[in-house]
Amino acid sequence: MTACGGGQHVAGPSSAQPATSTHSATPAAPPSAAALGKEQSTAWVDLQAGDCLVDMPPTDPSVVMVTTVDCAAPHRAEAFYRGDVAVNDAVAGVADQACASGFASYTGHPAAGSGLSVTYLIDSRQDRTSNNPEPSSVICVLYAADGTELTRSARR
Repeated sequence: MTACGGGQHVAGPSSAQPATSTHSATPAAPPSAAALGKEQSTAWVDLQAGDCLVDMPPTDPSVVMVTTVDCAAPHRAEAFYRGDVAVNDAVAGVADQACASGFASYTGHPAAGSGLSVTYLIDSRQDRTSNNPEPSSVICVLYAADGTELTRSARR
């Protein structure tokens, strides 16, 4: 089962690249797909911190696969935190708190002024036959608040 956050805006590092100047008359070509690594299809429930997604995370519960790519390639979102939570805690407030805490740890920057927003997915892998106190996972994902592609990882 999936649940997504409301796309709240949190602050952190900017995804803007610093301006650089070169002395050549020809602009540098972007890295080739081979240099950046190939796109891979993976189940969203298997996303880990540092996985970059070609598209935004799914909101349709029937979509189980996402496409990941090297974070140096253009991408729309980046998983930055994954943590287990109790079944009764797998709600918006707890997920928001987990994502807010994980954001600063992952990026190394305060939240204010980042130009990034956060959403999350919840994997409720509830096996009612076992005594698992934390049967759900929250997967926090950051993305550019203005909808532009990211071209590098936000990890510090």
